[in-house]
Parts: sequence; C-alpha cells; structure tokens
Amino acid sequence: MKKTILITGWMGYIGSHAVVAFEQAWYKTVIVDNLTNSCLSAIRSIWKILWYNPIFEELDLRDKNSLDKVFQKYNFDWVIHFAWLKSVWESCDYALKYYDNNIIWSIVLFELMEKYSVKNIIFSSSATVYNPENSLPFKEKDAVWKTTNPYWTSKFLLEKMLEELSIFANFRVMNLRYFNPIWAHPSWYIWENPEWLPNNLLPYIMKVAIWELNKLSIFGGDYDTVDWTWVRDYIDVVDLIDWHVLAYKRFEKIDLNKWVFEIYNLGVWKWVSVLEMVRTSKKITWKDIKFEIVDRREGDLASVYCDASKALNVLWWKAKTSLETSLKNSWEFYNK
Repeated sequence: MKKTILITGWMGYIGSHAVVAFEQAWYKTVIVDNLTNSCLSAIRSIWKILWYNPIFEELDLRDKNSLDKVFQKYNFDWVIHFAWLKSVWESCDYALKYYDNNIIWSIVLFELMEKYSVKNIIFSSSATVYNPENSLPFKEKDAVWKTTNPYWTSKFLLEKMLEELSIFANFRVMNLRYFNPIWAHPSWYIWENPEWLPNNLLPYIMKVAIWELNKLSIFGGDYDTVDWTWVRDYIDVVDLIDWHVLAYKRFEKIDLNKWVFEIYNLGVWKWVSVLEMVRTSKKITWKDIKFEIVDRREGDLASVYCDASKALNVLWWKAKTSLETSLKNSWEFYNK
C-alpha cells in the first residue's frame, strides 16, 4: 500500500520537483498551496511528466478549518513542508507579513499534525540559519541564530520549534538546510523561470542572455571575497530533491516510537562567486552578460558554503551534477 505524503507549498520551484520525485518513487502525494508564490500552470507541467494530475487542495495554511478537513480526508504518513515566503529584501520591508505567513502557517500545520498523530516531517530549511561569524564551510554542528533579516529569522525559529517538538511531543524531524538550488527538471516542464524580476542569480543571468532583461545587477562589489562579489554554494535542484527521497527512506527504517531530529547540509562543498557565475555563463551561452555593480542589498552575507560530509557518510549521498552541466541545461531551456 502506498504511503501518503502531505506536501505544502508544492507549486513553487522546489516543491513541484518534490511532487514529481515522490510520485515517481511510488508514493501518493496530497498537495496544498494558496498560489501566493506560484500559479496553476505548475500542475499542467507536472501532468506532462506524470501523465496524471496529483491531488491538489487549494487553501491557505492559516485556514485551520480547511486544513483540518484535509487531514480528515486523507490518512497521512508524512509531511514535507515547503510553504514559505522567501525573499530576503522583501522580508526586510514587510517583516510582520513574513512572520505572519511563515510562522503562523507552520504553527497551524504542526497543531494538526499533533491532533492527527502525523508526526513525521521533512522540513525545508536553509543555510541562512547559520551564524555568519562561523568559520567556513558551515557544518551542521556550527552555531545558529544571529540571522540578519526576518526571512532567515523565521527559518531559525521554525527549526528551533521543531527541535523542541521532537523532544516534548515525539515529532520525527528531518531538517534539511539548503544552500542555493539551481536549474530544473530534465524534462524542462518544471523550472525556475519567474515572470517578474528574479530573486535568484541564475534565472537573472539567463534572462539577460536572452535579452529579456538589459543587464544583471550585482549587489555589492566590495565584499571580502576573491573578486569582491559574494560567493554561494550552488546545488542542482534534482540532486537536492533526490536527498528528500533518501531521507524519507531512512526514516522508514527508524523505530516509529523514537523521537528524531536530524540536520543535514545539502550543498556541493564548493563556493562560486557572482562574477565566476557570470564568466561561466558567458562561456556556455556565447553571450555577453552585461552587468553593473550596485549597492549591497540589506541582509546579504559575503560567503555561504557548506560541508556536506554528513549527508555522504549517513546515506552515501553526494551531489552529482556539476555547475557547468546545470548551466548548460539551463541555457538549453532558456534558448529554446
């Protein structure tokens, strides 16, 4: 009998990949989204891959009565929580909006998980919870907190909440700290291709390469890095989602009566600067990626990259896709 997984925020960039991966791994997914950061075109794209539509319930997670009915309707085994507002600089301008959405959404979800004894969760966290004063690369045992914007703070607070729920309410938590996911599904049906000005670097570069945008704005050219632009750890989204399936299978083998709170970094152990990303993209696209250096964005850090050895040691997982391959795949999609 298929296990049933509730996936929140599934129509976003990463969530839609998770739906496909778990359905193809022979799990039943029930997915909820209020379409704040996405649109119904995602479900049509998923249909093209799966040749059927996954179960979709449109609702706001803060609507406890509607979400309660979903829990009554389906017998969930697990929850995967992707539902977030996630713009760093928007969170600085609308801090209360971010706390209201990200924290209240999650509290309502956790309350119903406890009510219906669905206490298994894979949580979509972030490298942004680490204290920026830690030595690089970041390791799971490193200090957290000291976040610099409301979005990152909301991630930290939910991590802490889940850790304490695992201790005091017997939740079983797989806490996955993402670094910087890029590219898309190899089918090209689901991808990161925002209609508005992109928040993330790669789609911004690609939209400049196809002349949809005039130039790339590089936020800050005075960081203490190799070329004065900030550096990040980029992981192909398909590799990232592969870990979620492995994480689920790992938990299936752990005693159901045992509380669990495990943390894993998901990255490639390598940093790439903004200018290096631009240079590599130029080489792959044969296009002139015009850019300008502008003021720093509030809340950005100079360097963020990880030590992902724990993921390798526990489940023999390691990102397989090189940056160049991800960029080539991205360019083929955007070019066509």
